[in-house]
Amino acid sequence: MLVKNIEIENFRLLKKVSLGLEEKITLIVGRNNSGKTSIAELFRRLLSDKGPSFRLEDFSLGSHEGFWSAFEALRAGESREDIYHHLPSIIINLDVEYDVESPDLGPISDCIIDLNPDCNFVRLTLTFGPNSVATESLFADVTTPPGGMNIERASLFRTVEERLPQSYECKLETVDPNDSTNRKNLDLKTIKILINGGFINAQRGLDDDTHRERDVLGKIIEVLFQSALTDPIDSNKRTTAAQLKTAVEQIQTELHVGFNEKLTSLLPTFDLFGYPGLADPGLVTETSFDVDKLLNNHTKIRYVGVNGITLPETYNGLGMRNLVYILLQLLRFFREYQATPTAVGVHLIFIEEPEAHMHPQMQEVFIRQLSKIAKAFETQLNENKPWPVQFVISTHSPHMANEARFESMRYFLTREGNDGFRQSVVKDLRKGMGNAPVPERDFLYQYLTLTRCDLFFADKAVLIEGTSERLLLPAMIRKTDAAAPGGAQLGSQYLTVMEVGGAYAHRFFDLLSFLELRTLIITDIDSVKRNANNKRIATPVASGEFTSNSCIKAWFSNNDITPTQLLTQSHVNKIVDSRRLAYQVPEMDGGPCARSFEDAFILANFESFALGDGDRATLAYEHAADQKKSTFALTYAIENSTWNVPRYISEGLRWLAEGNPVIVIPQVTPSDIAAAAAGIEISGEGLNDY
Repeated sequence: MLVKNIEIENFRLLKKVSLGLEEKITLIVGRNNSGKTSIAELFRRLLSDKGPSFRLEDFSLGSHEGFWSAFEALRAGESREDIYHHLPSIIINLDVEYDVESPDLGPISDCIIDLNPDCNFVRLTLTFGPNSVATESLFADVTTPPGGMNIERASLFRTVEERLPQSYECKLETVDPNDSTNRKNLDLKTIKILINGGFINAQRGLDDDTHRERDVLGKIIEVLFQSALTDPIDSNKRTTAAQLKTAVEQIQTELHVGFNEKLTSLLPTFDLFGYPGLADPGLVTETSFDVDKLLNNHTKIRYVGVNGITLPETYNGLGMRNLVYILLQLLRFFREYQATPTAVGVHLIFIEEPEAHMHPQMQEVFIRQLSKIAKAFETQLNENKPWPVQFVISTHSPHMANEARFESMRYFLTREGNDGFRQSVVKDLRKGMGNAPVPERDFLYQYLTLTRCDLFFADKAVLIEGTSERLLLPAMIRKTDAAAPGGAQLGSQYLTVMEVGGAYAHRFFDLLSFLELRTLIITDIDSVKRNANNKRIATPVASGEFTSNSCIKAWFSNNDITPTQLLTQSHVNKIVDSRRLAYQVPEMDGGPCARSFEDAFILANFESFALGDGDRATLAYEHAADQKKSTFALTYAIENSTWNVPRYISEGLRWLAEGNPVIVIPQVTPSDIAAAAAGIEISGEGLNDY
């Protein structure tokens, strides 16, 4: 079985989203505060041993209006049904896929209520909504103080917050995927029987303090010990765990006979206190060793040193400790699944920001090896019996995104909803990217694998032609920001810059629109004309007949568009969706126009170059042709900082800065991993191989 799809309504930023999960690994990417962490938190609630529970602050902000509308309906004397209809609910739909050919469907068989032989999944719906007496229990005897609407609302919501636990309840149903009116109530425990959860939080208690012991890894030993006691496969592990337990019991007996007799002698008799009539109760001491607490509180993982000296776990680097911790947790989750008498059908493991403290290569290896690690556990520790695990990983690492195919990524962003509040939007790259053909998708995957997938994490992006623009862009952003005091400052926004060249920029159009990422594409007008042999050769803009720039031709859907036509395009025509095109324009209306970045820079600072008299465009074009691009750029990036930003770039950067204001919120083999993680004593030798 596997969880195929999740639909969520009214939970925090997840006002109304749908999230498809991959069979093995789903990578959740996106900007900060886009709702990624809420997915893991929601499943913590669903799969809690105490059962699902929610609070008022868990409701999406936009859905709060429903409580106020219900209260106003009550004051207006509307019917109980109408009042009830206004109250919001948190709703989670889970589509769990199963094998229709399986001889034993296990606990999921109770959830199958459809009669369609071609349907191979069940839909579980969990609703946290008003109970039968909610309208009375929420609003009974509610009086709002005078003082205006805001005071009334604040008073009401304080009351709702206090009364919500008594007025709302969780209900679990299985719903016919073919007929939503066909439903069957289920016990809330059913979801826990079908789905087990494992959670590795972003905050894992690792720090860089070597003066205080933080034995984070050692805490896992207790769980591994308990699973070894009931290991259904490995009799040696059961024997070893039993021997450990017997050894502790033997120590317990010896302590009681010797140690406790001497310890009891240290107790005073009650005659010492001089209370008449107080009989001596005969106190004795007993020191007990609980094997579980012995492991949890007094067993540490150490690294092998020299001369018999072992080193504490804090002596290893944070990245390595993080990796070892994650691997041990994965083994723990596997052991817990293995030890479950009636194994659940699906095991969902959420890993938040596994990249913490890891260097880029380690991040890439981790995401690449994760499925192989699970397979190693199956083959080496479970007699090839499958472990139905699905990993859901949330990350800010472009290196991890590099290693994942587009199809496995779910991109989170936020936009303002109709209710005026921000809410998450989930883009499924398996379904999306517009109508981009397969060759385009393959190109983007290969390109982003070779570079960085910062597009999935940035608030805005700039696509540039080459070296000169890349070296000078930071200075141009600073100058453009300084020229607009009081305006939006691009330098304080999370911006990614990608060098793609004019020949490839158009291949990003579909992806940029899909991501809804506000992007400035800076390219060159690249004017050309036909020579005597009818070949198109480079020429100044004034004598140009066409453009050789693939990006510009794709933008205007015209392979024969002329420089004259390009110079007459309005700002509106240079904007499509969230993308804006910027190519050379005259520094002053009607003035000369450059062909490339270098001669545009020269024209914007013509008096500084002392090129003499004549046609400025031609002089700049010829001077730029004699320059080495990197040397030219470094000169004005480092040595000479007094210059003007070319007009076409400054206009584009202002457009980019002002749109969409940004909220700123301060190689190892599977067998080696399985072998290293399976033992209780972990040696530091070989850890550098991870």
